[in-house]
Amino acid sequence: MKINIKPLHDRVVILPAPAEEKTEGGIYIPETAKEKPLKGTVLAVGEGTYATNNGDFIPTKVKVGDEVVYGKYAGTEITLPEGTFLIMRESDLYAVI
Repeated sequence: MKINIKPLHDRVVILPAPAEEKTEGGIYIPETAKEKPLKGTVLAVGEGTYATNNGDFIPTKVKVGDEVVYGKYAGTEITLPEGTFLIMRESDLYAVI
């Protein structure tokens, strides 16, 4: 998916994975009980940031297309014409899957 946004510094734009529709046992989950997904796909990345103690440039480590895991309350939800996305600092990401 291509979006028309360029995050600044060490921020990344994430397309959250869709919420689970049913459990492994086949029970459908009602809309009110669905949990916010904790993984998604990186759609855009900033260039990086400068270290505060010595001024060295630190490039972002994730790249577009990476599947990532992030915290439950991480990021800010943004709505664009293409859909709803999360924008967060790279440090809010826990892992690349």
